[in-house]
Amino acid sequence: MARSLSIAARALAAVAATTLALSACASDDSAEPAAGTSDDPIRIGVVSSGEKYWDTFKQAAHDEGIEVEIVNFSDYQLPNQGLSDGDLDLNQFQHLQFLAGYNVNSGSDLTPIGATAVYPLSLYSTKHKSVDEIPDGGQVAIPNDETNQARALLVLQEAGLLKLKDGGSAFSTPADILADQSKVTVTPVDAAQTAIALQDVDASIINNDFVGDAGLTAEDAIFADDPDSEAAEPYINVWVSRAEDKDNETYAKLIDIYHTPEVEEGVLEASGNTGVIKDNSAEELQGILDGIEKDLQAQG
Repeated sequence: MARSLSIAARALAAVAATTLALSACASDDSAEPAAGTSDDPIRIGVVSSGEKYWDTFKQAAHDEGIEVEIVNFSDYQLPNQGLSDGDLDLNQFQHLQFLAGYNVNSGSDLTPIGATAVYPLSLYSTKHKSVDEIPDGGQVAIPNDETNQARALLVLQEAGLLKLKDGGSAFSTPADILADQSKVTVTPVDAAQTAIALQDVDASIINNDFVGDAGLTAEDAIFADDPDSEAAEPYINVWVSRAEDKDNETYAKLIDIYHTPEVEEGVLEASGNTGVIKDNSAEELQGILDGIEKDLQAQG
């Protein structure tokens, strides 16, 4: 996907270069189209383009004279790379903990410029109606990316299904599970596969983006963490830009549009009304991110 985006970007650049060269013959005042126009829409990477609120958002942006293109991904690893490579202008799919992991691991400085919401991370099962019904030795699928994996382990501990060394943290891994004090075992799989894995396990921790893939709704969850707690700050979902674009006024307008009542209503509806809308400032988000990145670096 990232390679195809790069190829597309180069092709578009070649067309733009040809157009500009031809225009220059006719006039010395030719210029590249401004970002956010129909000739150069702002490209936003997401993992949920099918949600109706994106249509509402696009129309509201259009009404304000800003054209956007929503670019969908099915792999959490690609939207950040696309942004770093310049194939995207913004992305909006991740929480601060995930972004910190990407920046530290890749040496990047992608920057949060606006908050969206905190979503609960929930446990689902098609075999059991409650946490208590999950048997000793039961198997639970969890996301395998390190940030969502740690949060999933904390959710399972909060649900009473396992115990973690030293009480667990935002950096816990399956190696920290105290097997002799735990009721279940875990199977890490790609986040997009946790819903599909339900047919083979007793339960799955499923990110909000993929709940619909299992034919489930948020109300079907048998356990969820509290998205409005202080401990949930690292899991605030954010708008992200390249560092040099963090003060872009057009991007700031898009974030304001996202927080209009009609768009927020759609966002909450898509989450099964489980999300909690957040409006933290860019400076506050950047401060939280900086703290998480320092903690990650200290982990070595």
